[in-house]
Amino acid sequence: MTFEGFVISLLNGVSYGLLLFMLCAGLTLIFSLMGVLNFAHASFYMVGAYVGWTLTQIMGFWLALVLAPLAVGLLGAAFERWALRRTHKFGHVPELLVTFGLSYVMLEIVQLVWGRVALDFVPPDLLQGPAFTIVNSSIDGMHVTLGQASAGECQAADPAVRIACSPFPATRAFMAVTAVAMLVSLWLLVTRTRIGLVIQAALTHPDMVEALGHNVPRVLMWIFALGCALAGLAGVVGGATFVTEPGMAAAVGPIIFVVVVVGGMGSLAGAFIASLLIGVVQTFAVAIDQSLGGLATSLGWAVGPETFGWILLRLKLAQIAPILPYLLLVVMLIVRPKGLLGTREG
Repeated sequence: MTFEGFVISLLNGVSYGLLLFMLCAGLTLIFSLMGVLNFAHASFYMVGAYVGWTLTQIMGFWLALVLAPLAVGLLGAAFERWALRRTHKFGHVPELLVTFGLSYVMLEIVQLVWGRVALDFVPPDLLQGPAFTIVNSSIDGMHVTLGQASAGECQAADPAVRIACSPFPATRAFMAVTAVAMLVSLWLLVTRTRIGLVIQAALTHPDMVEALGHNVPRVLMWIFALGCALAGLAGVVGGATFVTEPGMAAAVGPIIFVVVVVGGMGSLAGAFIASLLIGVVQTFAVAIDQSLGGLATSLGWAVGPETFGWILLRLKLAQIAPILPYLLLVVMLIVRPKGLLGTREG
């Protein structure tokens, strides 16, 4: 792998990890403040993408980026008020079952309304093309050009001069900036505002909060709505960056629960670190075109056909990339069940 390829793979891994964090932020917020593990969270992400696509056709992407999360948040508030609140008194198992059932209901509704084929969610002109291009020349070294590099920068008159241009998509850069802004905003909201103090107090001392004149069930409803709205925001950004289709919830649903557990149940900072870790690991596993046996040999481990070496010699790292997060989950549960920065055991 060339150096510019390494840099682009690292940036792709970070941007993918930040998308996972955008998804996990709402789920972590709901669990840490309400104690509810929302199995339908990825479905709210999917609905956000579809509502964002619909609003984009009517009023443009930027208004859709604001209005689609609000619509998904209102949907989440209605679900919490009329369904989840009624099951809360029966314990965690009914909560899990009702959110699990909601995920299938939302999937069927999306297929009935928008169909089963992928939608062409085209990002706005500002986000089309590369945000910057990494230009690596064997003569001038490496530098970064904003936007698309010119043909003169990427082509050398001398055949002996090697020039490689690696563009980084603007949609991924926007996704990364949005995720970082979300992290900062959530941290400020929960730790530095009066609303955040009321939210935290409603979880630990609900009777006192009621005595001070606050409606605790309404506070919890808007917490759930905020978590769903964050998933909707991730859906608009992720739908425009990747693909908008009915299987998008199933594609990321298991991963976000892995991130939440690895980072630590209820820890926003842990979810952020775990998201980046899983995003980078998966991206580099796909980018490195090498067998496990070759990788083991390069690390100084002898691999021969007398044991299971023949499997390692044939199996490529990219082939096992999808299962790496789950292997990390198993290791984490064995070594540190509460996660990286979590305070709960489960």
